[in-house]
Amino acid sequence: MLRAALGASLADAFDESPSLLEYQVAEMTGHEDALFLISGTMANQVALRTHTTLTQPPMGILVDQRSHILHKECGGMVALGGGLIQSIIPSNGLYITLDDVHRCIVLKDDFYCATTRVISLENPHCGTIIPLEEFRAIARYARSHDVKVHLDGARMWEVHVAGAGTLKDYCSEVDSVSMCFTKGLCAPAGSILIGNKAFMRQARKVRKSIGGSMRQPGINIAMAAAGLAEVFNSGGEKSLLKRGHILAQELKDCWVGNGGKLAMPVETNMVVLDLDAAAISEEDWVAGGKQRGLILREHRLVIHCRE
Repeated sequence: MLRAALGASLADAFDESPSLLEYQVAEMTGHEDALFLISGTMANQVALRTHTTLTQPPMGILVDQRSHILHKECGGMVALGGGLIQSIIPSNGLYITLDDVHRCIVLKDDFYCATTRVISLENPHCGTIIPLEEFRAIARYARSHDVKVHLDGARMWEVHVAGAGTLKDYCSEVDSVSMCFTKGLCAPAGSILIGNKAFMRQARKVRKSIGGSMRQPGINIAMAAAGLAEVFNSGGEKSLLKRGHILAQELKDCWVGNGGKLAMPVETNMVVLDLDAAAISEEDWVAGGKQRGLILREHRLVIHCRE
């Protein structure tokens, strides 16, 4: 990563000149264009803001009630996107299904309701993957009603490596996708937003409007490209991410083997513990880790490559 940074271009760059990395990721995901941004939050918020500027407000944005976009992005969905949040509680406790969408979407156009214009899916969520056929069913339904679909795919690399479906399998089904180079791929900064050319042209304007353009992005882009090439490594058998999945299974076996329960199934690189069932508060969990030289922040354990 450091070698990539030291060899990076320091040339000035302009928004209308996509980098090789942007072309590469667009091709990997089955889309026309891509845009490098400094963080996953910015990628998601630029996507939602772009969707709202391309449709007629007022509008509703349908999201998983537990989603990162809703709880971890400082209200940007309302402040920047201007949409009404319409939240879904997954009926299976794991991931959104088409039945959940049927139950919560607002399609009628009257004076009393904000019609749903965007569905935002997070995959994976807490390490749990939306099955590909369920994902496709939601996307097909949305298209049939002229509703856009955004994928918060910050950790989509893990879905690919887990064998649930390729990046193209999932990403080509939706209108926009955000993916992080920092989530497991080791880069210190950087995410990418993907979509068709018309969408990305507007996204470049939105990125500029919120101060997200970078004059000399070469160092950050070089480190992101190194993570993609050397850590993700096409998602094949040599991907360094596979080790994280193996370690997550070992952690799960250790916890369950000692009588612990899980809050979510372990399908990628995350182990979500049921601390309530173990009668452990998060405060005691964090303090106990500190006593043993471990930095614990919450009930979710995430295995990341740190090459």
